[in-house]
Amino acid sequence: MNQSEAIISVTGLKKSYKDIEVLKGIDFTLKRGSIFTLLGSNGAGKTTTVKILSTLVKPDGGKAEICGNDVVRQVDKVREYISLTGQYAAVDEVLTGRENLHMICSLRHLSDGEQKTKELLEAFDLTDAAHRRVSTYSGGMRRRLDLAMSLVGNPAVIFLDEPTTGLDPRGRLAMWEIVKSLAAAGTTVFLTTQYLEEAEQLADHIAILNDGKIIAEGTADSLKKEIPNGIVELAFYRKTDMEQAHSLMEGYQISKNEAMLTVNIITDGSVNQLSDILNRLNQSGIQASGFIQKLPTLEDVFLSLIGEKQGVNNQ
Repeated sequence: MNQSEAIISVTGLKKSYKDIEVLKGIDFTLKRGSIFTLLGSNGAGKTTTVKILSTLVKPDGGKAEICGNDVVRQVDKVREYISLTGQYAAVDEVLTGRENLHMICSLRHLSDGEQKTKELLEAFDLTDAAHRRVSTYSGGMRRRLDLAMSLVGNPAVIFLDEPTTGLDPRGRLAMWEIVKSLAAAGTTVFLTTQYLEEAEQLADHIAILNDGKIIAEGTADSLKKEIPNGIVELAFYRKTDMEQAHSLMEGYQISKNEAMLTVNIITDGSVNQLSDILNRLNQSGIQASGFIQKLPTLEDVFLSLIGEKQGVNNQ
């Protein structure tokens, strides 16, 4: 992508806290109206990246621009183009939904605050609850209100830091539709998430951050090509059998799902490797409840690139 076409441009971005290097020189560019997802385990540097781009933290090195404005030297200008929604809804529970939105419109000095409030209440399906105090809202309603508030002023870029945390499946699906509609209307969405399915469903472009560096990026489909030719998933009745099977597969890239009692093994898709895996189980007397060969998911790619890390929800 031509740098002049990028709405966000990041080059060699670095950040340390005392002796700990959090970002070690990352690079990426985003185009207008795209949905970009930054994936990584807890502590990988996702939130630090968002804080730098949203002008809350200064980098130690490198350069970042939003709409052609430097995030360090042109802070006020950058803030005119961006909005940030964190993991927890930043709403006033004492006020009603309408009052929360109108307050933000007033702070933004909008001349059409009443009309904008009405439009956002309708867009986020909050009209019927507009006169209720936010303390009576469900988690999903609060998240929708928080996002509506962040859109006052029509920001060019919106940062969503784990926006579906704490939502039930229905609320998560509703939020996905909102994110897609934002991008369709021309807003650039920078999304961090621990839900790999969320990234796969939403993102036009994905970057995987590990140990302060971006180790892979591309579309979900292009990243899946990082996996050779297949995944063998073994299922077990007992956790002890699953643990034993996991330890037997030395030489393969493997991951396990303790909740589902399954082990995933990356293979080259050959009959020889499938036979080898099953022979190892037979020779050790471990009985699997079943196995399937499947196409790789984004989760498989993530685990194969960074290894098994704590803090990633395999959902």
